[in-house]
Amino acid sequence: MAATSAVYTIARLAEMLGEAVDLLDAIADQFDGEGGCLAVYDTGERARLGLAMRGIESLKEPIADQMRPPPAQGRRSPPADLAG
Repeated sequence: MAATSAVYTIARLAEMLGEAVDLLDAIADQFDGEGGCLAVYDTGERARLGLAMRGIESLKEPIADQMRPPPAQGRRSPPADLAG
């Protein structure tokens, strides 16, 4: 496996992908370090969520799932013994 050469913050990914920061943050929050998700520490004990390329790839399917409309709920007729 290649070494990580770049890490993107959720805010930067939201810009790149045209998605909401909150959506990406909620999805990425379910990942672990193995999924390409990293904590990036800044001064003053601030930490930001960052994703390497593997993490970005891992986001694509959950994003697509969020964009799919829910399955149509067809109306079914009540059973004959319950129909008025």
